[in-house]
Amino acid sequence: MTNDNKPPSEFLAKMKRLLGAEYDNFAATFAQPSQVGLRVNTLKITPGDFNTMSPFALKPVGDYAPAGFLLDDASKPGGHPYHAAGLYYLQEPSAMAVAQLADPQPGEWVLDIAAAPGGKSTHLAALMQDTGLLVANDMDAKRASILAENMERWGTRHALITNAHPEQLAAQFGPVFDRVLVDAPCSGEGMFRRLGSAKDAKGAKVAWNQEQVVACARRQTAVLHTAATLVKPGGRLVYATCTFAPEENESSIARFLLTHPDFELIEPPRFAGFDRGRPSWADDGLPREGLEKCIRLWPHRFPGEGHFIAVMQHVDTKKPDRFAKPVRFQPPKSSELKVWREFARATLRGEWPEERMLLKNGRLYLLPPDAIETGRLKLVRYGLLLGEVRPGYFKPAHALALALKAEEVVTAVNFPADAPEIAAYLSGHPLPMSDVRSPMSDYRLLITDNWLLITVDGLPLGWAKASGGQLKNHYPRGLRIVKAEGRL
Repeated sequence: MTNDNKPPSEFLAKMKRLLGAEYDNFAATFAQPSQVGLRVNTLKITPGDFNTMSPFALKPVGDYAPAGFLLDDASKPGGHPYHAAGLYYLQEPSAMAVAQLADPQPGEWVLDIAAAPGGKSTHLAALMQDTGLLVANDMDAKRASILAENMERWGTRHALITNAHPEQLAAQFGPVFDRVLVDAPCSGEGMFRRLGSAKDAKGAKVAWNQEQVVACARRQTAVLHTAATLVKPGGRLVYATCTFAPEENESSIARFLLTHPDFELIEPPRFAGFDRGRPSWADDGLPREGLEKCIRLWPHRFPGEGHFIAVMQHVDTKKPDRFAKPVRFQPPKSSELKVWREFARATLRGEWPEERMLLKNGRLYLLPPDAIETGRLKLVRYGLLLGEVRPGYFKPAHALALALKAEEVVTAVNFPADAPEIAAYLSGHPLPMSDVRSPMSDYRLLITDNWLLITVDGLPLGWAKASGGQLKNHYPRGLRIVKAEGRL
């Protein structure tokens, strides 16, 4: 199958000047189909176990991303129940390298400053083993909402999702993060093969031209300057784009390093297909030393659409002027938690620390242990949404269902992925009690008015409620029979 998407002729002429003898191999990739990637959610399942049970033909992307696979686009993985259960994220293969090179460690504080739709944030959360604190931000409210939905499906508990400008984040937090990722809005030349055009910061297609490239470079310089103020001494600042333009890549990094001598490029791990930065492509008058430490991923050398990545270290050893403040909040009153306790006693196992619970506008949240003060930042989600406290009862959130592990729930009703009951459930239909044939189910509990978990091959999919001889469907209306593909 060939690809009919053709890049702008002005772009191709520019790349021919830059690449020289390498150009023909590069240009030939635009006639080839784009690569489809799938990254397994290691918070829920190991890559080996998923490969064993997968209905898709998978091929490992390479050592650079142990949880990443290539697959045939005809598989339509976005419509499979495993996708609804958050077992994987559909991500362009070269984009998987970014979080891997950021190398976040369990327990660290990490900021993804332009995170929507969530591909790199979900990857960061998995690498952190959902510990520490992950702040995932996007300036656009609609995209921040999509980000929250993808993080919810991923099952994260220790994430703060914000809808703020980078300057607002810097003013509130200061230099407190171990890793800051700037997945910079760019001219999107790496999207040409897949989409036929670039996209703006809100996801809308835009016409490519050189003026747009220069404008993106200016915005990237401003974002990098702000991001630097959020990195703690000794921390890392990671910059990435999905474009080939030197103005937005080598030149943006050179310009940043010229004005920020407390940062330096470090040599990241090198894997098959990882090309080096091109110092000679930086604008005249900018320092070029060290730019070869950057990484370029080309579609003719690597299984993906193309990326640029630079990993920088904050080498200043002085202590920051201020530190993030622990979040100050009033835990719910015992009377307000009565319905939660009744629900948890009948439905959940394990410890659910009430001292970290926050009740706001009728919604009950479990905050991360490292929760920090957010001031006037616009919050989309803080920690794990447990559910809604209503007069006389508690309604569990879909986020809670997808964050649970099998040992944390009292009653589950399990179906294989190809069972008609799963298709019916994802479409919003109730399930007759006679359909339940799961060894995991307890009929004594099912005949009562009780919440239970619907699982697909043993993995959480959503809530149902046993009532009146049937399982009433509580799969979110907005997600029913939705077959949206995952994105970068």
